[in-house]
Amino acid sequence: MTTQELIAQIKKKNSFLCIGLDVDLNKIPSHLLKEEDPIFAFNKAIIDATHHLCVAYKPNTAFYEAYGIKGWQSLEKTIQYLNSNYPEIYTIADAKRGDIGNTSTMYAKAFFEDLAFDSVTVAPYMGKDSVEPFLAFKNKHTIMLALTSNEGAFDFQTKEVNGRELYKEVLETSKGWENSENLMYVVGATKAEYFKEIRKIVPNSFLLVPGVGAQGGNLQDVCKYGLSENIGLLINSSRGIIYASKNEDFATKAATKAAELQQEMSAILNQ
Repeated sequence: MTTQELIAQIKKKNSFLCIGLDVDLNKIPSHLLKEEDPIFAFNKAIIDATHHLCVAYKPNTAFYEAYGIKGWQSLEKTIQYLNSNYPEIYTIADAKRGDIGNTSTMYAKAFFEDLAFDSVTVAPYMGKDSVEPFLAFKNKHTIMLALTSNEGAFDFQTKEVNGRELYKEVLETSKGWENSENLMYVVGATKAEYFKEIRKIVPNSFLLVPGVGAQGGNLQDVCKYGLSENIGLLINSSRGIIYASKNEDFATKAATKAAELQQEMSAILNQ
Protein backbone atom coordinates (compact mmCIF):
# COMPACT_ATOMS: atom_id res chain seq x y z
CA MET A 1 0.00 0.00 0.00
CA THR A 2 1.32 3.43 -0.93
CA THR A 3 1.33 6.41 1.41
CA GLN A 4 -1.27 8.14 -0.75
CA GLU A 5 -3.58 5.12 -0.51
CA LEU A 6 -3.24 5.19 3.27
CA ILE A 7 -4.03 8.92 3.36
CA ALA A 8 -7.09 8.32 1.17
CA GLN A 9 -8.39 5.71 3.63
CA ILE A 10 -7.85 8.06 6.56
CA LYS A 11 -9.86 10.79 4.85
CA LYS A 12 -12.60 8.37 3.76
CA LYS A 13 -13.09 6.94 7.26
CA ASN A 14 -12.30 10.10 9.21
CA SER A 15 -10.02 7.90 11.25
CA PHE A 16 -6.32 7.38 11.82
CA LEU A 17 -6.89 4.57 14.30
CA CYS A 18 -4.66 1.50 14.37
CA ILE A 19 -5.80 -1.46 16.44
CA GLY A 20 -3.15 -3.65 18.02
CA LEU A 21 -3.88 -7.36 17.84
CA ASP A 22 -1.81 -8.48 20.83
CA VAL A 23 -3.55 -11.72 21.73
CA ASP A 24 -2.97 -13.29 25.13
CA LEU A 25 -4.85 -16.56 25.62
CA ASN A 26 -5.15 -15.75 29.33
CA LYS A 27 -7.16 -12.61 28.53
CA ILE A 28 -9.50 -13.61 25.72
CA PRO A 29 -13.07 -14.80 26.46
CA SER A 30 -13.01 -18.37 27.79
CA HIS A 31 -15.59 -19.68 25.31
CA LEU A 32 -13.10 -19.08 22.47
CA LEU A 33 -10.67 -21.57 23.97
CA LYS A 34 -12.92 -24.32 22.62
CA GLU A 35 -12.21 -23.18 19.06
CA GLU A 36 -9.70 -25.02 16.88
CA ASP A 37 -7.67 -21.80 16.64
CA PRO A 38 -8.67 -19.48 19.52
CA ILE A 39 -6.26 -16.71 18.50
CA PHE A 40 -7.57 -16.49 14.96
CA ALA A 41 -11.18 -16.78 16.13
CA PHE A 42 -10.59 -13.83 18.46
CA ASN A 43 -8.84 -11.75 15.78
CA LYS A 44 -11.48 -12.48 13.15
CA ALA A 45 -14.28 -11.34 15.45
CA ILE A 46 -12.42 -8.16 16.41
CA ILE A 47 -11.60 -7.36 12.77
CA ASP A 48 -15.15 -7.96 11.54
CA ALA A 49 -16.52 -5.70 14.28
CA THR A 50 -14.04 -2.83 13.93
CA HIS A 51 -12.69 -2.69 10.36
CA HIS A 52 -14.92 0.25 9.40
CA LEU A 53 -13.59 2.31 12.32
CA CYS A 54 -9.85 1.93 11.79
CA VAL A 55 -7.35 2.17 8.96
CA ALA A 56 -4.72 -0.26 10.28
CA TYR A 57 -4.14 -3.37 12.36
CA LYS A 58 -0.87 -4.11 14.15
CA PRO A 59 -0.22 -7.63 15.43
CA ASN A 60 2.74 -7.70 17.79
CA THR A 61 4.55 -10.84 16.64
CA ALA A 62 5.75 -11.74 20.15
CA PHE A 63 2.17 -12.63 21.10
CA TYR A 64 2.17 -15.21 18.29
CA GLU A 65 5.75 -16.46 18.51
CA ALA A 66 5.14 -17.28 22.18
CA TYR A 67 2.76 -20.07 21.10
CA GLY A 68 5.22 -21.70 18.71
CA ILE A 69 4.24 -22.92 15.27
CA LYS A 70 0.52 -22.74 16.10
CA GLY A 71 0.87 -19.09 17.03
CA TRP A 72 2.71 -18.32 13.80
CA GLN A 73 -0.03 -20.10 11.85
CA SER A 74 -2.60 -17.93 13.66
CA LEU A 75 -0.68 -14.83 12.56
CA GLU A 76 -0.56 -16.11 9.00
CA LYS A 77 -4.30 -16.77 8.96
CA THR A 78 -4.98 -13.34 10.43
CA ILE A 79 -3.00 -11.45 7.77
CA GLN A 80 -4.46 -13.60 4.99
CA TYR A 81 -7.96 -12.88 6.28
CA LEU A 82 -7.26 -9.15 6.34
CA ASN A 83 -5.70 -9.07 2.88
CA SER A 84 -8.52 -11.14 1.37
CA ASN A 85 -11.51 -9.48 3.03
CA TYR A 86 -10.35 -5.97 3.87
CA PRO A 87 -7.54 -5.16 1.41
CA GLU A 88 -7.97 -1.43 2.06
CA ILE A 89 -6.68 -1.91 5.62
CA TYR A 90 -3.03 -1.07 6.28
CA THR A 91 -1.16 -3.86 8.07
CA ILE A 92 1.79 -3.53 10.43
CA ALA A 93 3.98 -6.38 11.63
CA ASP A 94 5.19 -5.14 15.00
CA ALA A 95 8.33 -7.24 15.04
CA LYS A 96 11.06 -4.70 15.93
CA ARG A 97 13.63 -6.52 13.84
CA GLY A 98 17.10 -5.14 13.22
CA ASP A 99 20.23 -6.82 11.89
CA ILE A 100 22.68 -6.22 9.07
CA GLY A 101 22.85 -7.18 5.40
CA ASN A 102 21.34 -10.47 4.30
CA THR A 103 19.73 -11.06 7.70
CA SER A 104 17.64 -7.91 7.38
CA THR A 105 16.76 -8.85 3.82
CA MET A 106 15.47 -12.21 5.04
CA TYR A 107 13.47 -10.56 7.81
CA ALA A 108 11.98 -8.24 5.20
CA LYS A 109 11.11 -11.14 2.90
CA ALA A 110 9.40 -12.95 5.77
CA PHE A 111 7.03 -10.07 6.50
CA PHE A 112 6.70 -8.36 3.11
CA GLU A 113 6.68 -11.34 0.74
CA ASP A 114 5.65 -14.45 2.68
CA LEU A 115 3.13 -12.84 5.03
CA ALA A 116 2.37 -9.84 2.78
CA PHE A 117 2.31 -7.16 5.46
CA ASP A 118 2.38 -3.54 4.32
CA SER A 119 4.96 -2.54 6.92
CA VAL A 120 7.22 -3.78 9.69
CA THR A 121 8.74 -2.13 12.76
CA VAL A 122 12.52 -2.11 13.06
CA ALA A 123 15.14 -1.08 15.62
CA PRO A 124 17.78 1.35 14.28
CA TYR A 125 20.61 0.67 16.74
CA MET A 126 22.80 -1.07 14.12
CA GLY A 127 22.41 1.79 11.68
CA LYS A 128 21.93 2.23 7.95
CA ASP A 129 22.83 -1.24 6.72
CA SER A 130 20.33 -2.79 9.12
CA VAL A 131 17.42 -0.67 7.85
CA GLU A 132 18.05 -0.08 4.13
CA PRO A 133 17.35 -3.74 3.19
CA PHE A 134 13.77 -3.22 4.44
CA LEU A 135 13.48 0.08 2.55
CA ALA A 136 14.33 -1.62 -0.75
CA PHE A 137 10.86 -3.19 -1.04
CA LYS A 138 8.51 -1.24 -3.29
CA ASN A 139 5.23 0.04 -1.80
CA LYS A 140 6.23 -1.25 1.63
CA HIS A 141 6.99 0.86 4.69
CA THR A 142 9.62 0.48 7.37
CA ILE A 143 8.56 1.89 10.75
CA MET A 144 11.63 2.75 12.75
CA LEU A 145 11.75 3.18 16.52
CA ALA A 146 12.45 6.84 17.26
CA LEU A 147 11.18 7.82 20.72
CA THR A 148 9.35 5.13 22.65
CA SER A 149 6.91 5.43 25.55
CA ASN A 150 8.56 3.06 28.02
CA GLU A 151 10.44 4.14 31.14
CA GLY A 152 13.75 2.88 29.77
CA ALA A 153 13.52 5.23 26.78
CA PHE A 154 15.43 7.76 28.87
CA ASP A 155 18.39 5.38 29.23
CA PHE A 156 19.57 6.18 25.69
CA GLN A 157 17.05 7.93 23.46
CA THR A 158 17.11 11.32 25.16
CA LYS A 159 20.83 11.36 26.03
CA GLU A 160 22.79 14.11 24.32
CA VAL A 161 25.23 13.23 21.56
CA ASN A 162 27.27 16.16 20.27
CA GLY A 163 24.87 18.52 22.02
CA ARG A 164 21.73 16.93 20.58
CA GLU A 165 19.39 14.23 21.88
CA LEU A 166 20.08 10.83 20.36
CA TYR A 167 16.54 10.35 19.03
CA LYS A 168 16.95 13.57 17.02
CA GLU A 169 20.23 12.28 15.57
CA VAL A 170 18.47 9.04 14.61
CA LEU A 171 15.67 10.93 12.85
CA GLU A 172 18.02 13.31 11.03
CA THR A 173 20.46 10.61 9.95
CA SER A 174 17.74 8.29 8.65
CA LYS A 175 16.51 10.97 6.23
CA GLY A 176 19.70 10.43 4.22
CA TRP A 177 19.27 6.69 3.76
CA GLU A 178 18.32 5.15 0.42
CA ASN A 179 14.53 5.03 -0.12
CA SER A 180 13.98 6.98 3.10
CA GLU A 181 10.64 8.13 1.67
CA ASN A 182 9.43 4.67 2.77
CA LEU A 183 10.25 5.39 6.41
CA MET A 184 7.76 5.92 9.19
CA TYR A 185 8.64 6.35 12.85
CA VAL A 186 7.42 5.05 16.22
CA VAL A 187 6.84 7.85 18.73
CA GLY A 188 5.14 7.08 22.04
CA ALA A 189 2.00 9.00 22.96
CA THR A 190 3.24 9.51 26.51
CA LYS A 191 5.94 11.76 25.02
CA ALA A 192 3.45 14.26 23.55
CA GLU A 193 5.61 17.26 24.42
CA TYR A 194 8.32 15.97 22.07
CA PHE A 195 6.13 15.90 18.95
CA LYS A 196 6.75 19.57 18.19
CA GLU A 197 10.51 18.95 18.03
CA ILE A 198 10.07 15.77 16.01
CA ARG A 199 7.95 17.57 13.42
CA LYS A 200 10.77 20.06 12.87
CA ILE A 201 12.93 17.16 11.64
CA VAL A 202 10.36 14.97 9.86
CA PRO A 203 7.46 17.34 9.09
CA ASN A 204 5.63 15.02 6.68
CA SER A 205 6.54 11.49 7.76
CA PHE A 206 3.92 9.21 9.25
CA LEU A 207 4.30 8.54 12.97
CA LEU A 208 3.00 5.34 14.54
CA VAL A 209 1.92 6.35 18.03
CA PRO A 210 1.35 3.67 20.69
CA GLY A 211 0.40 4.51 24.24
CA VAL A 212 -3.02 6.15 23.86
CA GLY A 213 -5.48 4.74 26.38
CA ALA A 214 -4.14 2.03 28.66
CA GLN A 215 -0.63 3.56 28.80
CA GLY A 216 -1.95 7.03 29.60
CA GLY A 217 -1.30 8.92 26.36
CA ASN A 218 -3.67 11.75 25.42
CA LEU A 219 -5.01 11.92 21.84
CA GLN A 220 -5.62 15.68 21.90
CA ASP A 221 -2.07 16.43 23.03
CA VAL A 222 -0.56 14.16 20.38
CA CYS A 223 -2.63 15.71 17.60
CA LYS A 224 -1.90 19.26 18.74
CA TYR A 225 1.77 18.85 17.89
CA GLY A 226 1.86 15.72 15.73
CA LEU A 227 -0.65 16.25 12.92
CA SER A 228 0.91 17.12 9.56
CA GLU A 229 -0.54 18.45 6.30
CA ASN A 230 -1.31 14.86 5.29
CA ILE A 231 -2.47 13.84 8.78
CA GLY A 232 0.73 11.87 9.32
CA LEU A 233 -0.41 9.92 12.38
CA LEU A 234 -1.44 6.37 13.09
CA ILE A 235 -2.69 6.16 16.67
CA ASN A 236 -2.49 2.65 18.06
CA SER A 237 -4.71 1.25 20.79
CA SER A 238 -4.47 -2.39 21.79
CA ARG A 239 -5.65 -3.46 25.25
CA GLY A 240 -8.15 -0.63 25.59
CA ILE A 241 -10.07 -1.94 22.59
CA ILE A 242 -9.56 -5.68 22.20
CA TYR A 243 -10.01 -6.48 25.92
CA ALA A 244 -13.00 -4.23 26.51
CA SER A 245 -14.93 -7.36 27.57
CA LYS A 246 -14.14 -10.96 28.46
CA ASN A 247 -17.70 -12.09 27.71
CA GLU A 248 -19.39 -13.21 24.51
CA ASP A 249 -20.06 -9.56 23.64
CA PHE A 250 -16.29 -8.88 23.42
CA ALA A 251 -16.34 -7.89 19.74
CA THR A 252 -19.29 -5.53 20.19
CA LYS A 253 -17.64 -3.89 23.18
CA ALA A 254 -14.39 -3.58 21.23
CA ALA A 255 -16.28 -1.81 18.45
CA THR A 256 -17.78 0.59 20.98
CA LYS A 257 -14.33 1.51 22.31
CA ALA A 258 -12.95 1.86 18.77
CA ALA A 259 -15.90 4.08 17.81
CA GLU A 260 -15.17 6.39 20.73
CA LEU A 261 -11.64 6.97 19.46
CA GLN A 262 -12.77 7.25 15.83
CA GLN A 263 -15.35 9.89 16.74
CA GLU A 264 -12.73 11.86 18.63
CA MET A 265 -10.43 11.63 15.60
CA SER A 266 -13.23 12.70 13.25
CA ALA A 267 -13.87 15.78 15.37
CA ILE A 268 -10.16 16.69 15.29
CA LEU A 269 -9.94 16.23 11.49
CA ASN A 270 -13.04 18.31 10.84
CA GLN A 271 -12.53 21.15 13.29
